[in-house]
Amino acid sequence: MEKAEGFELFELHYSDLLILSSDYVQSPSSSPAELQRLDIVKRHIMETLGPMGPGLLSVSGVPNYSVLRHCLPLARNLALLDSDQRNRILKDNKLGSDVPLKNPCRNVSSFAMQLRYFEKNSNSGGDLLFNDRAKEFESLGSDLTELGFFMMELGLRLARVCDSAIGGRELEQSLLESRASKGRLIHYHSKLDTRLLLKHSAKKKRGNSKHEQKRKQAHDEQGASKACFGSDLWQQWHYDYGIFTILTAPLFLLQEIEEEEDELMESRYEECGYPNGHTCLQIYDRNKKGIFMANSSPESFIIQVGESAEVLSKGKLRATLHSVSRPGKYENLSRETFVVFLQPAWDKVLSISGYPMKCLSLEDRCLNLLTSEEEEEEGFGERIEEIEKIVPPLSSRLKDGMTFAEFSRETTRQYYGGSGLQSNR
Repeated sequence: MEKAEGFELFELHYSDLLILSSDYVQSPSSSPAELQRLDIVKRHIMETLGPMGPGLLSVSGVPNYSVLRHCLPLARNLALLDSDQRNRILKDNKLGSDVPLKNPCRNVSSFAMQLRYFEKNSNSGGDLLFNDRAKEFESLGSDLTELGFFMMELGLRLARVCDSAIGGRELEQSLLESRASKGRLIHYHSKLDTRLLLKHSAKKKRGNSKHEQKRKQAHDEQGASKACFGSDLWQQWHYDYGIFTILTAPLFLLQEIEEEEDELMESRYEECGYPNGHTCLQIYDRNKKGIFMANSSPESFIIQVGESAEVLSKGKLRATLHSVSRPGKYENLSRETFVVFLQPAWDKVLSISGYPMKCLSLEDRCLNLLTSEEEEEEGFGERIEEIEKIVPPLSSRLKDGMTFAEFSRETTRQYYGGSGLQSNR
């Protein structure tokens, strides 16, 4: 797939989000000029998240942002720990994982946690064994909880703004009824990470000679390079199926390595800027008729629309088709982020009454604005056909009257189940 162009996300200032999600119209301190400015901002939000927009925006100007996100580098450290030590740390911080961490060729390591509305209790365990590595993670659970609750508040406030434009309280009420959200601390692996993991895996193989271990490691590295890095994507194309997905702007870490007597060792890593100036989050923009790389401030949060919000809003909001690209020429670059998925209650009934039926198929969602001349000239249809092969259309996953739990199970099955479109990817 050809290289995506970059585009700047619409930037919503945190102070404006606070005002717009309150009863600002009734405030005696608001001048007519200020009310007009806020109405324009609100209109921009709905245009950005609606059918004619990209379906995502950024929130900037958040106080103490660097403090909130200071734990992001721990995603990489946790991913590369010995499995026994990592499992202990995950347990004590009340974290789990939803990817097979025993696979050294994985592209992503993801550490999950439950976040419950109005329950800001500490998520850090009290029985950590305080060796040097455990001390590094002793406050990880509580730090992620604090960050997660703030991100949930961002989503609730944005839902309130969207509800006021649409009418009613469907989005906000659906979030509050769910009582919980899922948070994920995600590390996107560099090629170096895979080599380090394979080295550790080879060392754990007992009974083999040192020569045999090196031969096995070299063979595994060659296979891993082909299996894991043949794709230009860290994460395949998909729609999120909740209401909103809130993400920290990604943190990129550049690693340096040393090799002594055929031994691979990491010397250090440091934070670096966006590769090529982009976040590596890429979206399909049906209106601009292309694939674009989202660009936002490193000190911002990104909010994406999910399919449940699209259905609940009767199409006034539109979900974002997206993936995460791998910057090919930066072999020693990893990507760290924390994501919160805001969703309805499991028993929430999803009705497609009043929802535009043409939006149910991926083809209509992507291609209905193209003329045959544009499709032929830009090779656009071929790119969409490539995505269509791995993204099940909404019409095959959502039936009228389904609960969110049923929709979630069917979506997961069609993406990642035994015969799912991305089951072997």
